[in-house]
Amino acid sequence: MIYRIFGSELSPYSVKVRSYFRFKGLPHEWIPRSPAVQAEFQKYAKLPLVPLVVTPEGEGIQDSTPIIERFEAAEPSLAPEDRALAFLSALLEEYGDEWGNKWMFHYRWRYQPDVWSTAERIALQMMEGQGTLAVAQARAAVAERMVPRIGFVGSNPTTEPTIEGSFKHALALIEAHLQTRPYMLGSRPAMADFGLWGQLYEMATDPTPGAIMRASAPKVMAWVQRMLSPKNEGSFEAWPALAPTLMPLLKEEVASLFLPWSGANAAAIAAGQKSFETSLAGAAWSQEPQKYHARSLTEIRRKYAAAKDAPGLDAILRESGCLRYLSS
Repeated sequence: MIYRIFGSELSPYSVKVRSYFRFKGLPHEWIPRSPAVQAEFQKYAKLPLVPLVVTPEGEGIQDSTPIIERFEAAEPSLAPEDRALAFLSALLEEYGDEWGNKWMFHYRWRYQPDVWSTAERIALQMMEGQGTLAVAQARAAVAERMVPRIGFVGSNPTTEPTIEGSFKHALALIEAHLQTRPYMLGSRPAMADFGLWGQLYEMATDPTPGAIMRASAPKVMAWVQRMLSPKNEGSFEAWPALAPTLMPLLKEEVASLFLPWSGANAAAIAAGQKSFETSLAGAAWSQEPQKYHARSLTEIRRKYAAAKDAPGLDAILRESGCLRYLSS
Protein backbone atom coordinates (compact mmCIF):
# COMPACT_ATOMS: atom_id res chain seq x y z
CA MET A 1 0.00 0.00 0.00
CA ILE A 2 2.46 2.63 -1.19
CA TYR A 3 1.28 5.90 -2.71
CA ARG A 4 3.38 7.61 -5.36
CA ILE A 5 3.74 11.39 -5.32
CA PHE A 6 4.92 12.87 -8.60
CA GLY A 7 6.14 16.34 -7.69
CA SER A 8 8.93 18.87 -7.66
CA GLU A 9 10.99 20.28 -4.83
CA LEU A 10 10.35 23.67 -6.44
CA SER A 11 6.56 23.34 -6.38
CA PRO A 12 4.91 24.69 -3.21
CA TYR A 13 1.88 22.48 -3.78
CA SER A 14 4.03 19.35 -4.21
CA VAL A 15 5.99 19.85 -1.00
CA LYS A 16 2.72 20.70 0.78
CA VAL A 17 1.31 17.28 -0.13
CA ARG A 18 4.55 15.50 0.76
CA SER A 19 4.58 17.18 4.17
CA TYR A 20 1.00 16.08 4.74
CA PHE A 21 1.81 12.46 3.82
CA ARG A 22 4.72 12.53 6.27
CA PHE A 23 2.47 13.92 9.00
CA LYS A 24 -0.15 11.23 8.42
CA GLY A 25 2.43 8.46 8.22
CA LEU A 26 1.13 7.42 4.81
CA PRO A 27 3.68 5.19 3.04
CA HIS A 28 4.74 6.95 -0.12
CA GLU A 29 7.41 7.26 -2.78
CA TRP A 30 8.50 10.76 -3.82
CA ILE A 31 9.08 10.84 -7.59
CA PRO A 32 10.59 14.06 -8.96
CA ARG A 33 8.87 14.87 -12.23
CA SER A 34 11.33 14.72 -15.11
CA PRO A 35 11.43 13.55 -18.73
CA ALA A 36 12.44 10.11 -17.44
CA VAL A 37 9.05 9.60 -15.74
CA GLN A 38 6.89 11.64 -18.12
CA ALA A 39 5.19 8.64 -19.73
CA GLU A 40 4.20 7.27 -16.33
CA PHE A 41 3.02 10.72 -15.21
CA GLN A 42 0.82 11.14 -18.28
CA LYS A 43 -0.75 7.73 -17.70
CA TYR A 44 -2.46 9.02 -14.54
CA ALA A 45 -2.56 12.83 -14.84
CA LYS A 46 -5.57 14.69 -16.22
CA LEU A 47 -3.67 17.99 -16.11
CA PRO A 48 0.04 18.62 -16.84
CA LEU A 49 0.56 19.84 -13.28
CA VAL A 50 2.16 18.56 -10.09
CA PRO A 51 1.51 17.24 -7.56
CA LEU A 52 0.00 14.01 -8.78
CA VAL A 53 -0.75 11.28 -6.25
CA VAL A 54 -1.19 7.76 -7.62
CA THR A 55 -3.02 5.45 -5.22
CA PRO A 56 -2.12 1.77 -4.78
CA GLU A 57 -5.28 1.03 -6.81
CA GLY A 58 -3.94 3.06 -9.73
CA GLU A 59 -6.09 6.17 -9.35
CA GLY A 60 -4.53 9.54 -10.10
CA ILE A 61 -5.45 12.51 -7.87
CA GLN A 62 -4.37 16.12 -8.51
CA ASP A 63 -4.63 19.55 -6.83
CA SER A 64 -3.14 19.80 -3.36
CA THR A 65 -6.23 20.83 -1.39
CA PRO A 66 -8.53 18.11 -2.81
CA ILE A 67 -5.74 15.56 -2.28
CA ILE A 68 -5.50 16.45 1.41
CA GLU A 69 -9.28 16.64 1.81
CA ARG A 70 -9.61 13.19 0.24
CA PHE A 71 -7.49 11.65 3.00
CA GLU A 72 -8.93 13.86 5.74
CA ALA A 73 -12.42 12.55 4.90
CA ALA A 74 -11.34 9.06 5.95
CA GLU A 75 -9.23 9.98 8.98
CA PRO A 76 -9.49 13.67 9.95
CA SER A 77 -6.68 15.18 11.98
CA LEU A 78 -6.16 18.71 10.62
CA ALA A 79 -9.53 20.23 11.52
CA PRO A 80 -10.22 21.53 15.05
CA GLU A 81 -13.45 20.31 16.65
CA ASP A 82 -14.40 24.00 16.91
CA ARG A 83 -16.10 24.45 13.52
CA ALA A 84 -15.39 28.19 13.49
CA LEU A 85 -11.66 27.53 13.83
CA ALA A 86 -11.87 24.79 11.20
CA PHE A 87 -13.30 27.27 8.71
CA LEU A 88 -10.71 29.95 9.59
CA SER A 89 -8.03 27.34 8.99
CA ALA A 90 -9.48 26.57 5.54
CA LEU A 91 -9.62 30.30 4.77
CA LEU A 92 -5.98 30.78 5.74
CA GLU A 93 -5.00 27.77 3.64
CA GLU A 94 -6.74 29.36 0.68
CA TYR A 95 -4.97 32.66 1.38
CA GLY A 96 -1.62 30.85 1.41
CA ASP A 97 -2.31 28.83 -1.72
CA GLU A 98 -3.63 31.72 -3.80
CA TRP A 99 -2.30 35.02 -2.41
CA GLY A 100 0.93 33.64 -0.93
CA ASN A 101 1.69 32.16 -4.34
CA LYS A 102 1.90 35.74 -5.65
CA TRP A 103 4.75 36.45 -3.21
CA MET A 104 6.58 33.26 -4.16
CA PHE A 105 6.20 33.52 -7.93
CA HIS A 106 6.98 37.25 -7.96
CA TYR A 107 10.26 36.99 -6.05
CA ARG A 108 11.30 33.81 -7.88
CA TRP A 109 11.07 35.34 -11.35
CA ARG A 110 11.52 39.08 -10.67
CA TYR A 111 15.13 39.25 -9.46
CA GLN A 112 18.06 37.86 -11.41
CA PRO A 113 19.72 35.87 -8.59
CA ASP A 114 16.41 34.12 -7.93
CA VAL A 115 15.77 33.54 -11.63
CA TRP A 116 19.13 31.83 -12.12
CA SER A 117 18.90 29.86 -8.88
CA THR A 118 15.47 28.48 -9.72
CA ALA A 119 16.18 27.92 -13.41
CA GLU A 120 19.33 25.97 -12.57
CA ARG A 121 17.53 23.73 -10.08
CA ILE A 122 14.79 23.03 -12.64
CA ALA A 123 17.41 22.36 -15.32
CA LEU A 124 19.28 19.92 -13.09
CA GLN A 125 16.06 18.00 -12.51
CA MET A 126 15.19 18.01 -16.22
CA MET A 127 18.65 17.13 -17.51
CA GLU A 128 19.83 14.71 -14.86
CA GLY A 129 23.09 13.07 -15.89
CA GLN A 130 23.36 14.94 -19.22
CA GLY A 131 26.39 17.11 -18.57
CA THR A 132 27.23 20.74 -17.87
CA LEU A 133 26.47 22.15 -21.33
CA ALA A 134 23.03 20.55 -21.46
CA VAL A 135 22.19 21.91 -18.00
CA ALA A 136 23.38 25.41 -18.95
CA GLN A 137 21.26 25.40 -22.10
CA ALA A 138 18.25 24.14 -20.20
CA ARG A 139 18.75 26.78 -17.51
CA ALA A 140 18.69 29.56 -20.11
CA ALA A 141 15.60 28.06 -21.75
CA VAL A 142 13.75 27.81 -18.43
CA ALA A 143 14.55 31.42 -17.53
CA GLU A 144 13.50 32.64 -20.97
CA ARG A 145 10.19 30.79 -20.70
CA MET A 146 9.33 31.65 -17.08
CA VAL A 147 10.27 35.31 -16.62
CA PRO A 148 7.52 36.58 -18.98
CA ARG A 149 4.97 34.49 -17.06
CA ILE A 150 5.34 36.61 -13.94
CA GLY A 151 2.24 38.51 -15.00
CA PHE A 152 0.10 35.39 -14.66
CA VAL A 153 -0.03 35.87 -10.86
CA GLY A 154 -0.55 39.61 -11.20
CA SER A 155 3.05 40.76 -10.81
CA ASN A 156 3.85 43.90 -12.80
CA PRO A 157 5.32 47.36 -12.08
CA THR A 158 1.95 48.57 -10.74
CA THR A 159 1.41 45.68 -8.34
CA GLU A 160 5.01 45.01 -7.28
CA PRO A 161 4.91 47.31 -4.20
CA THR A 162 1.70 45.66 -2.99
CA ILE A 163 3.04 42.12 -3.44
CA GLU A 164 6.36 42.80 -1.74
CA GLY A 165 4.74 44.90 1.00
CA SER A 166 2.21 42.13 1.66
CA PHE A 167 4.95 39.49 1.95
CA LYS A 168 6.97 41.50 4.46
CA HIS A 169 3.90 42.48 6.47
CA ALA A 170 2.47 38.96 6.56
CA LEU A 171 5.89 37.60 7.49
CA ALA A 172 6.01 39.97 10.49
CA LEU A 173 2.47 39.02 11.54
CA ILE A 174 3.16 35.28 11.30
CA GLU A 175 6.45 35.76 13.17
CA ALA A 176 4.55 37.43 16.03
CA HIS A 177 1.91 34.70 15.99
CA LEU A 178 4.48 31.88 16.19
CA GLN A 179 6.29 33.35 19.19
CA THR A 180 4.31 31.19 21.62
CA ARG A 181 3.16 28.18 19.55
CA PRO A 182 4.75 25.69 17.13
CA TYR A 183 1.92 25.77 14.56
CA MET A 184 -0.65 28.27 13.34
CA LEU A 185 -3.52 27.03 15.53
CA GLY A 186 -1.58 25.66 18.46
CA SER A 187 0.45 22.53 19.10
CA ARG A 188 -0.53 20.55 16.04
CA PRO A 189 -0.62 21.39 12.32
CA ALA A 190 -3.83 22.46 10.60
CA MET A 191 -4.82 23.15 7.00
CA ALA A 192 -3.68 26.74 7.56
CA ASP A 193 -0.12 25.53 8.17
CA PHE A 194 0.10 23.51 4.99
CA GLY A 195 -1.25 26.25 2.72
CA LEU A 196 0.98 28.98 4.10
CA TRP A 197 4.01 26.75 4.53
CA GLY A 198 4.20 25.51 0.93
CA GLN A 199 4.80 29.05 -0.32
CA LEU A 200 7.10 30.14 2.51
CA TYR A 201 9.18 26.96 2.28
CA GLU A 202 9.87 27.69 -1.37
CA MET A 203 10.70 31.33 -0.59
CA ALA A 204 13.13 30.24 2.10
CA THR A 205 15.08 28.33 -0.59
CA ASP A 206 15.32 31.36 -2.92
CA PRO A 207 18.04 34.02 -2.52
CA THR A 208 16.06 37.26 -2.13
CA PRO A 209 13.05 36.27 0.01
CA GLY A 210 15.15 33.70 1.86
CA ALA A 211 17.52 36.45 3.01
CA ILE A 212 14.56 38.55 4.18
CA MET A 213 13.16 35.61 6.14
CA ARG A 214 16.46 34.69 7.78
CA ALA A 215 17.10 38.29 8.80
CA SER A 216 13.69 39.08 10.26
CA ALA A 217 11.70 35.94 11.06
CA PRO A 218 13.56 33.28 13.10
CA LYS A 219 10.33 31.75 14.42
CA VAL A 220 8.97 31.44 10.89
CA MET A 221 12.22 29.82 9.77
CA ALA A 222 12.00 27.33 12.63
CA TRP A 223 8.40 26.54 11.63
CA VAL A 224 9.50 26.13 7.99
CA GLN A 225 11.92 23.41 9.13
CA ARG A 226 9.38 21.88 11.55
CA MET A 227 6.80 21.57 8.79
CA LEU A 228 9.09 19.39 6.67
CA SER A 229 7.99 16.53 8.96
CA PRO A 230 5.24 17.99 11.15
CA LYS A 231 4.09 16.22 14.29
CA ASN A 232 1.15 16.34 16.65
CA GLU A 233 2.64 18.03 19.72
CA GLY A 234 -0.59 18.67 21.61
CA SER A 235 -3.93 20.40 21.13
CA PHE A 236 -5.43 23.17 19.06
CA GLU A 237 -5.87 26.40 20.99
CA ALA A 238 -9.19 28.18 21.48
CA TRP A 239 -9.95 31.37 19.56
CA PRO A 240 -9.44 33.74 22.55
CA ALA A 241 -5.82 32.56 22.82
CA LEU A 242 -5.21 32.82 19.07
CA ALA A 243 -7.06 36.08 18.43
CA PRO A 244 -4.48 38.67 19.57
CA THR A 245 -2.01 37.68 16.83
CA LEU A 246 -4.24 35.89 14.32
CA MET A 247 -6.89 38.59 13.98
CA PRO A 248 -4.34 41.07 12.54
CA LEU A 249 -3.50 38.57 9.78
CA LEU A 250 -7.20 38.17 8.97
CA LYS A 251 -7.83 41.93 9.04
CA GLU A 252 -4.73 43.32 7.39
CA GLU A 253 -4.05 40.62 4.82
CA VAL A 254 -7.00 38.32 4.16
CA ALA A 255 -9.75 40.97 4.35
CA SER A 256 -7.72 43.91 3.03
CA LEU A 257 -5.94 42.25 0.10
CA PHE A 258 -6.78 38.65 -0.63
CA LEU A 259 -10.58 38.61 -0.52
CA PRO A 260 -11.10 41.96 -2.33
CA TRP A 261 -8.72 40.75 -5.02
CA SER A 262 -10.62 37.45 -5.19
CA GLY A 263 -13.92 39.24 -5.71
CA ALA A 264 -12.55 41.57 -8.37
CA ASN A 265 -10.91 38.65 -10.18
CA ALA A 266 -14.13 36.63 -10.16
CA ALA A 267 -16.17 39.61 -11.37
CA ALA A 268 -13.76 40.15 -14.27
CA ILE A 269 -14.07 36.53 -15.35
CA ALA A 270 -17.85 36.64 -15.09
CA ALA A 271 -17.86 39.76 -17.29
CA GLY A 272 -15.53 38.19 -19.83
CA GLN A 273 -12.84 40.82 -19.30
CA LYS A 274 -9.31 40.18 -20.51
CA SER A 275 -7.87 42.39 -17.75
CA PHE A 276 -9.16 44.21 -14.70
CA GLU A 277 -8.19 47.06 -12.42
CA THR A 278 -9.10 47.50 -8.76
CA SER A 279 -7.80 49.08 -5.58
CA LEU A 280 -6.39 46.99 -2.74
CA ALA A 281 -5.83 48.78 0.57
CA GLY A 282 -5.69 52.04 -1.36
CA ALA A 283 -3.13 50.85 -3.91
CA ALA A 284 -3.79 50.31 -7.61
CA TRP A 285 -3.92 46.73 -8.89
CA SER A 286 -4.22 45.52 -12.48
CA GLN A 287 -3.79 42.14 -14.13
CA GLU A 288 -5.28 39.50 -16.39
CA PRO A 289 -7.87 37.44 -14.48
CA GLN A 290 -6.85 34.08 -13.01
CA LYS A 291 -9.53 31.61 -14.05
CA TYR A 292 -8.64 28.88 -11.58
CA HIS A 293 -9.00 31.17 -8.62
CA ALA A 294 -12.60 32.01 -9.46
CA ARG A 295 -13.37 28.33 -8.87
CA SER A 296 -11.47 28.26 -5.59
CA LEU A 297 -13.33 31.38 -4.40
CA THR A 298 -16.60 29.55 -5.11
CA GLU A 299 -15.28 26.64 -3.05
CA ILE A 300 -14.33 28.75 -0.01
CA ARG A 301 -17.75 30.39 -0.15
CA ARG A 302 -19.31 26.92 -0.23
CA LYS A 303 -17.30 25.99 2.86
CA TYR A 304 -18.47 29.17 4.58
CA ALA A 305 -22.12 28.41 3.76
CA ALA A 306 -21.68 24.98 5.37
CA ALA A 307 -20.02 26.45 8.48
CA LYS A 308 -21.82 29.77 8.97
CA ASP A 309 -23.95 28.50 11.86
CA ALA A 310 -20.80 27.61 13.83
CA PRO A 311 -20.87 29.51 17.15
CA GLY A 312 -18.77 32.66 16.99
CA LEU A 313 -17.75 32.38 13.35
CA ASP A 314 -19.73 35.29 11.94
CA ALA A 315 -18.58 37.55 14.77
CA ILE A 316 -14.93 36.80 13.94
CA LEU A 317 -15.47 37.27 10.22
CA ARG A 318 -17.41 40.48 10.76
CA GLU A 319 -14.76 41.98 13.04
CA SER A 320 -11.98 41.01 10.63
CA GLY A 321 -13.81 42.41 7.60
CA CYS A 322 -13.94 39.04 5.81
CA LEU A 323 -17.67 38.37 6.12
CA ARG A 324 -18.94 40.56 3.29
CA TYR A 325 -16.71 38.80 0.77
CA LEU A 326 -17.82 35.32 1.82
CA SER A 327 -21.56 35.73 2.19
CA SER A 328 -22.29 36.92 -1.35
